[in-house]
Amino acid sequence: MVAASQSLAPAPGISPLVGVWHAVTGNFVVRRVAKALMTIWAVATMTFFLVRLMPGNPIEQYIGQLIAQYGLPYAEARDMAASLFSVDLDQPLMVQYVGYLGKIARGDLGMSIKSQGAKVSDIIVAFLPWTIFCVGFSLLISFILGIALGALMAYWRDSVLDYALTMIGSLLHSIPNYLIAMILIIFLGVRWELLPIVKMRGSMSPGMQPGFTIAFVVDVLFHAVLPIITYVVTTVGTWMLTMKASTTATLEEDYVSFARAKGLTDGRIRTAYVGRNAVLPLFTQFTLSIGFVFGGSVLIESIFVYRGIGQVLVSAVSGRDYPVMQGCFLITTASVVFANLLADLLYGYIDPRVRVGQ
Repeated sequence: MVAASQSLAPAPGISPLVGVWHAVTGNFVVRRVAKALMTIWAVATMTFFLVRLMPGNPIEQYIGQLIAQYGLPYAEARDMAASLFSVDLDQPLMVQYVGYLGKIARGDLGMSIKSQGAKVSDIIVAFLPWTIFCVGFSLLISFILGIALGALMAYWRDSVLDYALTMIGSLLHSIPNYLIAMILIIFLGVRWELLPIVKMRGSMSPGMQPGFTIAFVVDVLFHAVLPIITYVVTTVGTWMLTMKASTTATLEEDYVSFARAKGLTDGRIRTAYVGRNAVLPLFTQFTLSIGFVFGGSVLIESIFVYRGIGQVLVSAVSGRDYPVMQGCFLITTASVVFANLLADLLYGYIDPRVRVGQ
């Protein structure tokens, strides 16, 4: 029996390592952060290989353009292309890939082809905050407004108000955002001449100095008001319908009936029992919508000529500025991934069952 017990005992030095491994991998936050980093790595990998394996290698195309336009020798044009794309073309592909990942980790995304001497990271830093402000502000407004109207529709279901708001929400949910943008320009700017569309182009007026001043804030809102209205109008219907369905389902739960039987007030039931549990399913949808809006910002910012990351991406695609395209795709993906990571962490904090079950 002693020999048998000794043979079943774990080997010295292995048990603590296994315990640490299970403790790390079993942590909810660690798993979510690892998943986010793996997603960003996958996107960076696909971007690296797709650019180099796509028909008509963009690096070789740019070398040919330098030779044709400026008459540069092939070696000089090749060195210039390598510096712009932030790669060493003499190295094997896998060595270039490892170096590419290392430069991304240091924030080096290469140099722009069209804007000579401009770093891709500097271009993104200059224009990404405008898209984050416009998209984030509009999503926050539509989310709060949609939750309030959706809960109102559920509490007053089968009423005239419910039918009217449901019809409006369904209509807004089905209209594409670019169509709303064009309608705003045609009617508010052209037909009725209520807004100076030409002056509203860009992210701020020429000569305006950024700062925490009333003039700067008013000017920024003046240029962003039409994109914000477009985002709010095209997303609020989704929040209204989703919140209505979630609140209606929550009102039929047994714990709500038990709370009513205990004599709790309607206000207490709606806030402590119904509202919190009805909002939970909307958190994941909220972060996922950030990705769709960032994708839609390419069209919206182009229509309104709003100088955000979407407009920069359109200019890069039309001008075949591949380093800027790579940087925009990578940064946009990273923003969406980290937004989803934040939502997962908040969801796990609000609902502890998620941390235990996953």
